[in-house]
Amino acid sequence: MDQNLLRSYFSTVYELPTESGLLRVSMDGEIVSDITTLPELLQQQFAVLTAYNPRSMLLPRRVNEGRHQVMRDLLILGCYRVEHCVGFDDEPEGVWREPAWLVHSIDRDEAIYFGRTFRQNTIVYSRGARPELIVTDPTCDEIAKTFTGNWRVRT
Repeated sequence: MDQNLLRSYFSTVYELPTESGLLRVSMDGEIVSDITTLPELLQQQFAVLTAYNPRSMLLPRRVNEGRHQVMRDLLILGCYRVEHCVGFDDEPEGVWREPAWLVHSIDRDEAIYFGRTFRQNTIVYSRGARPELIVTDPTCDEIAKTFTGNWRVRT
C-alpha cells in the first residue's frame, strides 16, 4: 500500500456517536498502557464501514447515497446495531468528508466481507481498544493485510 495513502488513512478523524455526544478519534495515537482510560466505545468491538467512492473512484452523490443505504439495510438485516458516523481530513486545507456506518459487535471476517463487497480499499476494525486498518481490495494490497494503529482522542 502506498505510504502516503496509509498515512492519510491513519490521520483520518472519525466522529463516532456515543451517549455523551460525538467522540472524535483517529488511529495515529500513542500506545495506551491502560485501555480503561479510553472512552467506553473504543474498548468495544466495532467496525467503521462505508460504501462511498469504491476503489477511491469519485461517484455522483446520488449513487454514493444509494450504495450506502443498501449497505445499511444489509447490516440491519444481519441484526447489527448501526449508527451514522463520518470520517474526514482534519487538515486546514482538507475538504474530504465521507459518511460511514459504525457497526457494533460485527465479526472481523464479516466486516472484511462488507468492505470487499462494496469495493472499499480498506475498513477500520476495532476490538479491545486496538484499531486495525484492514485491506479489502486486492488492487491495494493482499486481502486482510492489517495495519495496526492506536486510538487518539481528538478534542
